[in-house]
Amino acid sequence: MASSYLLSSLLLLLQALLSPASAAHSKLFTEYIGAEFKGVRFSDVPIIPGADFHFILSFAIDYTTPSSNSPTPTNGHFNIFWDTVNLSPSQVAAIKQRHGNVKVALSLGGATVGGNPKYFQPSSIDSWVDNAVDSLTRIIKQYHLDGIDIDYEQFHADSDIFTECIGQLLRRLKNNGVISFASIAPFADAQVQSHYLALWRKYGHLIDYVNFQFYAYGANITVSQFLRYFAEQSSNYNGGKGKVLASFTTGGSGGLSPQNGFFRACNILKNQGKLNGIFIWSADDSKSNGFRYEKQAQNLLASGR
Repeated sequence: MASSYLLSSLLLLLQALLSPASAAHSKLFTEYIGAEFKGVRFSDVPIIPGADFHFILSFAIDYTTPSSNSPTPTNGHFNIFWDTVNLSPSQVAAIKQRHGNVKVALSLGGATVGGNPKYFQPSSIDSWVDNAVDSLTRIIKQYHLDGIDIDYEQFHADSDIFTECIGQLLRRLKNNGVISFASIAPFADAQVQSHYLALWRKYGHLIDYVNFQFYAYGANITVSQFLRYFAEQSSNYNGGKGKVLASFTTGGSGGLSPQNGFFRACNILKNQGKLNGIFIWSADDSKSNGFRYEKQAQNLLASGR
């Protein structure tokens, strides 16, 4: 009788621990910064002590610098394309020293370079990976960075080549102790999803976060639509280490905006134990509104249930 009672109690405790209502939500807040050269600094952005804050420098690109109207690909030799005047190595070190909850990563790719489409187009898997490991290790160490984000959006290579290039890159950077976390930034486009889901299936165990671009769905979606999209992408990127983050943009009208219920949707996800974090594109655009939504997002994440 006593053993039966003990077993029943343990089962009830286990159910309570695993139920969505009692699941602990993530406190991760992520923000892209530096792509639009609007003079924003790390120190401009409000940082709440109770949140885990990741800045993502945008972008490092394996193209020549845009000194001409036709920058060219460099097969994994990455160059810095973010605002290095306001986001320098010393400023990375300073913000991390000032705020113990801050980490800084860099993002690879982006949609355009020098106003031209940016394509993922390696000469070969082996040469691209070798070049990328060398050039990115140098940048990451120079800038005191912690992680890497993958945001290629256009491709002149099939999904198998993309999978091996990015997967092997992440594996070597993690195995070498160069980075402590990695994320990917897909969106709901057939070609984009085919490449990232192929990567996910083989190398998802190396990917810590999925910065899904929910703002790419178009303007004026509703809370219920957002929750449906979130459930769909959480199912697509299920298993492994990845956690799909909720997202919105402060630079346009795409997706579910804060004015139309983004934070209401996040509170619903939080109450269900499904809120893995929030990211914003981007700090450059938020400067004009005084970073009001950065404060709101972090306060939501840092608060109790």
